Amino acid sequence: MDRRSFTKLALSGFALSFLADSVGRATPVTPLPPRPLTPGPRPKAGGPLANQPYAELLARAKAALDQHQHMFELRDRVALADFNAPSRELRFHIVDLVGGHASSYLVSHGRGSDPEHSGWLQSFSNEPNSLASSAGAYKTGMIYDGQHGQAMRLAGLDPLNNNAEMRAIVIHGADYVSENHIASWGKIGRSEGCFAVARHMLPQLLGLLGQGRLLYANKLTSNAA
Repeated sequence: MDRRSFTKLALSGFALSFLADSVGRATPVTPLPPRPLTPGPRPKAGGPLANQPYAELLARAKAALDQHQHMFELRDRVALADFNAPSRELRFHIVDLVGGHASSYLVSHGRGSDPEHSGWLQSFSNEPNSLASSAGAYKTGMIYDGQHGQAMRLAGLDPLNNNAEMRAIVIHGADYVSENHIASWGKIGRSEGCFAVARHMLPQLLGLLGQGRLLYANKLTSNAA
């Protein structure tokens, strides 16, 4: 083989070797320096929630979250039953602590808390067979099908409501909680101590609330007993 042919063959082999390397092997890339972590969203201070009538109740609920912090991994949303308001008003609020907004619903109080059916909660009780509402912090539990249809169990976390499970205090839907009932009677009906809401709103409410979050109920102008 003459020198010219050898050189041509060598160059051809070099080209094939280069092509194989460019197809079969990744080109090394210099790693970029790590980016600093961006902090996740935190509950907003102030904002529109601070101007709501239930602002003080919300502050109590946040304090209850801290008091029972070992019970709650989910702290993004809380539910408030604001029994300062009459039953004709939207007084059950699911508050988004991160986004700073709320969804509001009708909710009943117990007949034992309003014996004259005035539409206003008069008192609380934790006693069995009292048919009354109980104040305090609750933890939402599993959703099940019971005598009222779909419902959510609640566990009372305070001395004022620690009989909730024994009393079968739950969130459920009821026909007596509706705008039509208010139009006819000026108020909604009473439960036996449960948080009864409008049937057509129950799926949305339970979806927002979910299992393992705080529900806080109170009437701040009364002495809960």
